Amino acid sequence: MLRIFFRKAFDIRDGELRISFFMQLYIFLLITVLLMVKPTINALFLSNLGAEQLPYGYILVAAIAVVTMFFYNKAVKRFSLRVITISTLVLFSISFLVLSFIMHTGILNNWVLYFYYLSVSLFAVLVTSQFWIIANMVYNAREAKRLFGFIGAGAIAGGIFGGYLTTLIASSFGNRIVILIAGIIILLCIPILQIVWKLRIRKLNSYIRIQRKTRDQSSDVAPFRLIIQSKHLTYLAAIVGVGVVMAKLVDFQFSDFANRAIPDSDELASFFGFWFSTFNVVALAIQLFLTNRLMAWLGVTTNLLILPLCIAIGCLLFLTFPELWVLIIIKGVDGSFKQSVNKAGIELSILPIPYHIKNEAKSYIDVVVDSVATGLAGLMLIFLIRKLDLSSSYITVIILLFLFIWVLLIYKLREAYFESFRKNIQNSLASNSVVTKKLSSERTVKSTIEILKSGDEVEILTLLDRLKDFRLNTLESHIVGLLSHPSNTVKIAAIQQLYLYKKGTAIFKIRELINEEDDTLVYVAMEYLLQHTDLNDYKIYESFLNSPSDYISNAALLCLAKESTNNKKLGLKYGLNSRIEKKIREFNSHESETRSEEVAELLIAIAHTGEEKYYSYISAHFNNIDPFVVKHAIKAAGITSKESFIAPLLDFLAEKYFRKTATKALRSYGVQITRTILKLDLAENIKEPVREHIPRVIESFGTKDSVRVLMRLLRSKDFIIRSEAAKSLSLIKEKNSNLPVDQRQLTRILLKETNYYKNSLSAIATIKKAENESSLHPLEDTDIETELQIARENILQILNYQLDQSLECIFKLLSLKYDQADIDVAYFGLKSDVKETKINAVEFLDNVLKSRLKNNMLPLIEYHIIETNEYGVSPLELSEMSETKCMLLLLKNRGVNTKLAVINLILQKKDRTFTKQLRVLSKHKNKKVRRSAMHTLQSLKREAIILQ
Repeated sequence: MLRIFFRKAFDIRDGELRISFFMQLYIFLLITVLLMVKPTINALFLSNLGAEQLPYGYILVAAIAVVTMFFYNKAVKRFSLRVITISTLVLFSISFLVLSFIMHTGILNNWVLYFYYLSVSLFAVLVTSQFWIIANMVYNAREAKRLFGFIGAGAIAGGIFGGYLTTLIASSFGNRIVILIAGIIILLCIPILQIVWKLRIRKLNSYIRIQRKTRDQSSDVAPFRLIIQSKHLTYLAAIVGVGVVMAKLVDFQFSDFANRAIPDSDELASFFGFWFSTFNVVALAIQLFLTNRLMAWLGVTTNLLILPLCIAIGCLLFLTFPELWVLIIIKGVDGSFKQSVNKAGIELSILPIPYHIKNEAKSYIDVVVDSVATGLAGLMLIFLIRKLDLSSSYITVIILLFLFIWVLLIYKLREAYFESFRKNIQNSLASNSVVTKKLSSERTVKSTIEILKSGDEVEILTLLDRLKDFRLNTLESHIVGLLSHPSNTVKIAAIQQLYLYKKGTAIFKIRELINEEDDTLVYVAMEYLLQHTDLNDYKIYESFLNSPSDYISNAALLCLAKESTNNKKLGLKYGLNSRIEKKIREFNSHESETRSEEVAELLIAIAHTGEEKYYSYISAHFNNIDPFVVKHAIKAAGITSKESFIAPLLDFLAEKYFRKTATKALRSYGVQITRTILKLDLAENIKEPVREHIPRVIESFGTKDSVRVLMRLLRSKDFIIRSEAAKSLSLIKEKNSNLPVDQRQLTRILLKETNYYKNSLSAIATIKKAENESSLHPLEDTDIETELQIARENILQILNYQLDQSLECIFKLLSLKYDQADIDVAYFGLKSDVKETKINAVEFLDNVLKSRLKNNMLPLIEYHIIETNEYGVSPLELSEMSETKCMLLLLKNRGVNTKLAVINLILQKKDRTFTKQLRVLSKHKNKKVRRSAMHTLQSLKREAIILQ
């Protein structure tokens, strides 16, 4: 019951409650001690030395912090964090016990007050810094984002308890007893630290050893240099520093006004204790009810803006009403938001930094930067109060200036935080993959000429393909020279390249090629003479149509058919139809040997005539045993754009050898083919091997209409079609970013796909539950039990495959809304084998996605990370349903394969409750679904008769 409460209230999952409780108790005790010693020492300091001594105290804090950090960093490199932390706790405990004794003996003087004022300042920054470093070791980025709010509530509760306890004890027993109890409470943190180390950190020994090795390799680098070398750490340190300066200025104003209003030290201590505790009550309410929600809504870095903006409003109010109650409000905002939203934001902001850097840099920021900023605040106050003799009210103007700088730094940190996660993922992926180098596509004219003169066939063809859209006069003679190349393929490419140059270029050389025994070369050469020279077309046809050479006469016939498409008189003049009929009779007579190239040319010629009476000849050659002829039959079918050819052309997409040709043929139909495809998809009547290639056909158009059709296919019931449609849309955008994609519609599709994914998870959970129940209560007939198990396993296999496809689809669609490089980084990070990389990928996405998509998608994406954790826990709340309801939903909303698998399960279960659904499916447009449903219906009827 308690676990359910914590899970729902604070999102604490199984296996996290115990460790989180101890972490919360640890920080609770630390802050309790801090809120006991700080107001007590501050009250003694102010009562004995006055508020005008505070600036000098600030400066001394800075100096002592720098010296302390020098020795502390040496200790960090030599000893473990646990040893250092325990030693720190023991040292401060002894220090406070000694102070209690001094106060009891009454020998408290100004030097002792200064010493303990400095000690408390160091205690405040050092032990809390150590705690948050440990917290960063205990939790990963995603866990920290969920749990730092809950743990931070312990710190605030400690502030409340410590403040009120100070008020109670100080007023009843005096300040020395407060310090005595604080010294004892610190020691209670040591066994808690030992438990935390045993529960979590000891299990991370291998990780710590790796980090320590990395740290040792960079141990010569000073913490200050580590911070300067990182924009992320630089901005974070600057934000901390500016925040401390601002807080000290606010604290000075508050303390100065309070000291003038309340001269008695015990009453002043009670005043501070009461208000510090009250501020923490407000902070606790914010932490429990707002922090996590604000983190999820605004993100880590944007949350840091809340504190400076609220203080700015308070400062403007103080300029109007310069009174103590306004300063209480400003101090309250600082105390409440600083310990809740702002503290969580600061601690989470350093998460992307590697551990070996974080350990040293964070301590430096928390102690040295904090203390130096305190000293800077002290110098400013001395200059303003002492030298210029200004009222503390003028400090408000300086606070507003620092708030402006603070806001600018937060915006800079936001970019650096995002970039750090990106780099972490990219570095991880780079270390686990082979980096390939791409050859530059740029070539000098000299190297190009060298290839044209002495390159091999592949090099020349590749180069000519790159030059197909460029006319370079310096290359003309070299391209003409290729007409003498030994490779006919090179000659053909060279002729096609010569279309870019002056009409009639190399006419004599090309005319000589007409006599070659290569069908394609002869046709290309003849077409060049017809289209790119001033030769008389009629003379060419008269010379070549009746040539005794089959190579020449077939090429001439194809050229005539192509030209007669727009010039029917030409076809009539030379008897195109009669020539084609004659060729068909010759090729069908089997009296002479017919070359494949001849048949191929005839098929293309038939297509160009537009005469439907010859189209059966094209259809007949779809089944030709020669793949070369089949390819040309496919090409011919595309040229005709005849609707009756669409179905066989779609079928050819399933065969890799013919896929490219079939795609080009289908593309020649134009956008009108999309109507046929959409009808087939709606009827779920596209064959399985063909489905994944359909979107590529539509993608090949690269138009607005193709985008619209692909968006429609994203609503298909078939997950393969949806996944491939998403890929095609992504490729279209990559090639032409100007093609518009309806973003609202895209968001709706994304949310629908997300819901589809979640339903798949629910279905998998339901089928697995049914499997487990079946194993607990097996049927007497083991054969039936086995068939049932196989049927369920088949459904699970299909659903698991759909999950992976659906996830890829989601990311492809996200790349249409956000920067594709960022989405690719997140996707490949999520697919990494390194858990830390996966976690960084999710956190990276958390910063990329907008709130609506983020709230719906992140739990699903995080599922892939958490499902394999050591506790086997899923963060996803899956809806429970019966197997019957699950099967009904799959029949209604899924594609053909899923329907067939579910119908098979109905058959094995002999479940007559699905009779109505089976009757509907028996009229389904897909033949397989229809037959399977009818067979199952008949089987159920026979079973019913037997039972009667």
